[in-house]
Amino acid sequence: MHILIVGAHGQLGRALQTVFTRKSYNQITLWNRPDHDLTKPRVVDQITTLRPDVVINAAAWTNVDGAELNPEAAYAANSLGPKYLAEGCSRCNAQLVHVSTNEIFAGEPGCYYREYDQPAPGSVYARSKLAGEIAARQALERLYIVRVAWLFGPGGNNFPSKITAAADKMGALRVVADEIGNPTYAPDVAEAIAQLIQLEHFGSYHLVNGGQASRFEFAQAVLQANHRSHIPLTPIAHTEWPRPVLPPRHAVLINQAAAAWGIELRPWQEAVAAYAASQ
Repeated sequence: MHILIVGAHGQLGRALQTVFTRKSYNQITLWNRPDHDLTKPRVVDQITTLRPDVVINAAAWTNVDGAELNPEAAYAANSLGPKYLAEGCSRCNAQLVHVSTNEIFAGEPGCYYREYDQPAPGSVYARSKLAGEIAARQALERLYIVRVAWLFGPGGNNFPSKITAAADKMGALRVVADEIGNPTYAPDVAEAIAQLIQLEHFGSYHLVNGGQASRFEFAQAVLQANHRSHIPLTPIAHTEWPRPVLPPRHAVLINQAAAAWGIELRPWQEAVAAYAASQ
């Protein structure tokens, strides 16, 4: 089987490389910018020429605040990119795994979101990611939409790395306690994707670690796992941490579709411990 990993330098892309190399697939191809720019239509022909069996799109514009200032770039990467990949896959009968986000949902407090609940994106970033899902579906039937949330992994610029660095620099932290999500470990997502593509049951899947947490609880677990539990943490409301774009306050994903096939990720607390051990 020939696997093409798009966005191979990102934290999920690196995790995918590790998983598929360990599983000894026949061929693994890695794509990154600038050699392979998903915003360019030539990607369709590049996919058609390469003729992979499975394409995994782990590339995206993930700067949520920056997307508000540069919507053209966000839509090019998050909407046109998946469209071109899906068109190329359609031409050579390849499967596409397109990675999306929990932020396509409204995130109303108290709400939980399963795979086919109605999206209601509230930011440019979220709207561009939903548009990418729609564009890929229009072009390709052999498609997995994989939604993740609060992704973190070894070597990435993510919430745990920022919390640890801030703790060392500041000596005390104020962390939002009323934003709830699914801390999700990139190596666990990569392993789940490897299982998913064996099924050939296409559709939407929520691949998130078990359980939920506030940003405050996530930070507590990160500091404890990294031997910094002595750092004072103060819980604050989201209104005390102003941002250009307010993220969904409770976009908690439920893994129902993949779990029906026996694909479940371990509790997020165990994933945080594994992340700390990898540093």
